[in-house]
Amino acid sequence: MIVQPGHLAHAREVADAVLYEGYLLYPYRRSAQKNQARFQFGVLVPPAYLDADPHERAATRTECLLECTDEATIWIAARFLHLRRRTVQQLGGPDGPREVDSLLVDGTWHTPWDEAADREHEVTVTVAGLLREDAEFAVHTDAGQETEDITDAGGAVAGRLVHRWEPLDATITVHAERLPGPYGVLLLRVTVANQTVPPRPPGGRADALRHALISAHTMIGADGTFLSMTDPPEWASQMVAGCSNTGTWPVLAGPEGCGNLMMSSPIILYDHPQVAPESAGDLFDATEIDEILTLRTLAMTDEEKAEARSTDPRAAGLLDRLDGLPPEMLEKMHGAIRYLAPAAGPVPRQPEVAGPGEYTVPQPSAPWWDPGADASVSPETDHVMVGSVRVAKGSRVTMRPGSRRADAQDLFLAGREALVEAVLFDVDGQVHLAVTPDADPLLADLQRSHGRFLYFSPDEIEPHPVKQGAEEETQ
Repeated sequence: MIVQPGHLAHAREVADAVLYEGYLLYPYRRSAQKNQARFQFGVLVPPAYLDADPHERAATRTECLLECTDEATIWIAARFLHLRRRTVQQLGGPDGPREVDSLLVDGTWHTPWDEAADREHEVTVTVAGLLREDAEFAVHTDAGQETEDITDAGGAVAGRLVHRWEPLDATITVHAERLPGPYGVLLLRVTVANQTVPPRPPGGRADALRHALISAHTMIGADGTFLSMTDPPEWASQMVAGCSNTGTWPVLAGPEGCGNLMMSSPIILYDHPQVAPESAGDLFDATEIDEILTLRTLAMTDEEKAEARSTDPRAAGLLDRLDGLPPEMLEKMHGAIRYLAPAAGPVPRQPEVAGPGEYTVPQPSAPWWDPGADASVSPETDHVMVGSVRVAKGSRVTMRPGSRRADAQDLFLAGREALVEAVLFDVDGQVHLAVTPDADPLLADLQRSHGRFLYFSPDEIEPHPVKQGAEEETQ
């Protein structure tokens, strides 16, 4: 076994959460608006559908770096959901079974729905073989149908659920090459491509989903050590920057310390992700807070719960689990705190001297938990030295959002001028500049009246030189 069973089980918990992310959203009913457009992550459509919608994709590519010998073995598991269309048939009519939109039997509703089945395909390759030539593996699932009788309390068959799925064809292509340099790092590329040819070109996304790989992702294990793609060692940063990942992002998987397992997910994760230990079970929205969703679900009416149960067996199981949730489990979800570091202590005041591209801040000496004890803390008059320029309320600056920001809208602020409204300190002694952009004076006045500002670190602004006499005016 390439990967320790315990490490693999840890990673599979997260992979399963990724697999069903967004599968069904609160309030877990098919009539809910948010459940009308499903399956948003990792969808690989048949190539024929790209002519109708080029914004979808038919393949994903994962590139990652591995330290290993030529004798190493690599294990790859491609995982995805396969759509199963459920229809409801009513029996006993003069014309035989007929499809209906809903069927009520002994107080339980049965309705049509698009379910999904888990699919997984594993392959094993050797590094020596990959260095000679790429390896390609075919993935095929036959079309199929299953039926399930709906019986009443007396045991009579009143209807039937019919589950149908279309055939799927895909390929897993694996490529490896040694990168130049003294380290002999292996570049590993895994491509998962939908090769399905539907009997007719899909006319819309709903048709394409019947022939799609949904929530597609890969797990990769190896006799070696993977390099973090998120936080690589300095010597490998340029190699990581040269990797090309399309539709998925690889992270180190398994518990901390596990270095031979990678998961490439359509959802961006951090290294060694884990399911929160307080979670009572899958809520199909791993980015949400379990406590909020649990409380909302428990507040649903009996009619809403009945519709959710008729929508999907997984929704029915979710409700069964939460309806019987003991109070101590609910309390366990509330108030979990991680990564809590002690608050910074008093920092001695620094001299107002900074080199080019640097900044210094006069630090208040009073305890952070008692701001009233230090009258010198005043956003209206405090300042920060950015290089040799004193920046305070009234200063003009150019916004230069840093690379650590996650909001794409910050890109629109780069290079624009702004007015500093206040200099603020947080409890850790860090400084933040509250600014209003100059581009729209009316909007700036509105933001100022409501106290709504943009916030930047001193290293994310470029101060304008202070004009003669202007500094005295801002004192």
